[in-house]
Amino acid sequence: MRSFIYVIFPIIISFSCNPEKIDQHLEEVPTENLLDILLEGNERFSEDHPLHPDQTLNRLRDLSVGQHPLAAIVSCSDSRVPPELVFDQGLGDLFVIRNAGNIVGDYEIGSLEYAIEHLEVPLVIILGHTKCGAIGAFVDHDHDHTHHYSEYIQKIIDFIDAEEEEKALPRDIPDFYEKAIEANVMHGIHELKNKVPMVNHLIEARKLKIVGAVYDVETGKVSILEE
Repeated sequence: MRSFIYVIFPIIISFSCNPEKIDQHLEEVPTENLLDILLEGNERFSEDHPLHPDQTLNRLRDLSVGQHPLAAIVSCSDSRVPPELVFDQGLGDLFVIRNAGNIVGDYEIGSLEYAIEHLEVPLVIILGHTKCGAIGAFVDHDHDHTHHYSEYIQKIIDFIDAEEEEKALPRDIPDFYEKAIEANVMHGIHELKNKVPMVNHLIEARKLKIVGAVYDVETGKVSILEE
């Protein structure tokens, strides 16, 4: 009897320690709760107990007839910042646009316009992150103009340097790097609102919400920025 108890005990422990996987689909969530649900997913991720929803072959097959994502996210290409993992979502849940520095230019605005106009996403997130290499390169270049990067990396730096939100930052503040990350996120929000006429109308009609956020690569947590 004693040996039987020793065998069964670790099995019980293993079942009790594994969180129950919930079959939660983002499209079933009321639009006014979407941001909260994504932040709850991020909390699961940062606390190391994600659910990994919508990642089955059945989900894959269901999506073959079309996509209906509930949020569009502009994020950095940095390999440490995959939005589907960060927010603990799955296939078909998020419309993701990634580039170095999560910059929002004409091509990104075109992708967001498609997501808003044709896919009718009710939520857009511009997601920056700590220790961003593109913003770091901008900060280094801002402090030392003698340092030059290769042609196309320099174009990214020049794009960030031209942002009015970056120009408005005092250069002598101790947290200039962190504030530059936030300013770049806010630039993305302002560009989208200024260049896509329907956006402000949809916001006023409460059919669209646009938020800025920063992901901490050390803690795994996403913080919403105040505009």
